[in-house]
Amino acid sequence: MTRPATAAGGPGTGDSAWRVERVGVAGRDGLYDLVVADGLIQELRPAPPGASGGVVLPGLVDLHTHLREPGGEEAETLATGARAAAAGGFTDVFAMANTAPVTDTVARVRELRRRAEGLPVRVHPVAAATTGLDGQALVDVAALAAAGVTLFSDDGRCVDDAGLVLDLLTAMARHGTAFAQHAQSTAIVRDGVVNSPVAAGLGVPGWPAAGEEAVIGRDLALAAATGGRLHICHVSTAGAVALVRAAKRDGLPVTAEVTPHHLVLTDRHAVRRGPALKVNPPLRSAEDVTAVREALRDGTIDIVATDHAPHPARTKSGSWLTAAFGLTSLETALPVVADVFTDLRTGTVDWAAVAAVMSVRPAAVGGVADLAGRPTAPGEPATFCVVRPERWRPHPAARFSRSANSPFHGADFAHRVRLTALAGRPTHTLP
Repeated sequence: MTRPATAAGGPGTGDSAWRVERVGVAGRDGLYDLVVADGLIQELRPAPPGASGGVVLPGLVDLHTHLREPGGEEAETLATGARAAAAGGFTDVFAMANTAPVTDTVARVRELRRRAEGLPVRVHPVAAATTGLDGQALVDVAALAAAGVTLFSDDGRCVDDAGLVLDLLTAMARHGTAFAQHAQSTAIVRDGVVNSPVAAGLGVPGWPAAGEEAVIGRDLALAAATGGRLHICHVSTAGAVALVRAAKRDGLPVTAEVTPHHLVLTDRHAVRRGPALKVNPPLRSAEDVTAVREALRDGTIDIVATDHAPHPARTKSGSWLTAAFGLTSLETALPVVADVFTDLRTGTVDWAAVAAVMSVRPAAVGGVADLAGRPTAPGEPATFCVVRPERWRPHPAARFSRSANSPFHGADFAHRVRLTALAGRPTHTLP
């Protein structure tokens, strides 16, 4: 699939030219040979008809990643998380702030950037919305925005206080940044651990859809009042979809994401497989899954974000009440999303749609569209991934993440990332 374009060169050899042969390009017809040199796509040469080497997508962008470092290195490090991301086709990830210490000051943002230098992906720090994620006092939004932060979130916790959200969205409007809300009303959800309709059968507290929808409805009203950009994390219910759809119809400054697991897994999977599938928000009903899939296809939900949340085995092996919330997803997100955009009659994938929800739109929401989600065209940075049709099953022994809490180990996938490149440098290759 990759070959030197000159006798001296090949992938990973600095300024030497190399090429990817006989690939489709998302949004274009035909096959091409893609020539890379000096960190840029130099040529896109039409190739004669024949067997394809796969399809090229712009490097994937994850707006919602938990890399755990500093403080949670037992579960993941920047290095292992970045390697997992590259294996999944990602070139850019937004690192959530719920580390120890919390990423809530300019100094800590700069330290995270320093730690992330030289990794196979670009790490964009998400700053906390409130100091120490305590939900009590806003961070210094002006200073953090001046330091290049584009996204603020207390993800893992909801900013419950309406007055704080009002002030936060006012600051977002002032500084051109966005607030990503983890929509979970503490007063409604309480100690819920699994979707309410199945909780009684498991003998555990339920997590009602209203716990998500009440916060979204409130925050949409505050976005309307302030003009501040609101991004809603991991939408999981049909009711939440309806709220976002109505808000977009009214022209509110709102975007929304869905995770790979909420696109394909239901609360019935959680019942069968137990606390290994404990996640926040919980897996929902089949009707909810249908709603979020349709919303992703019609643009109501803007993007797919992994909410990659690694945990060591000891914290995922307890009961429904004691096991940690969270699933890993960086290495398997792309084939899940490709399946969502596969025409069941023809078996063809709408790769332009996949690129939109996994690269182009996330880059725009995250404020990095100058770097990521770029067209596959001459003169553009050689930041892309190559996906090929291939039947494969992820296995925990073959993972790159430090943690093995993936819901997709053993799943039968139809597409696989074979190559990822960042600014002309291959960061992941398979034979």
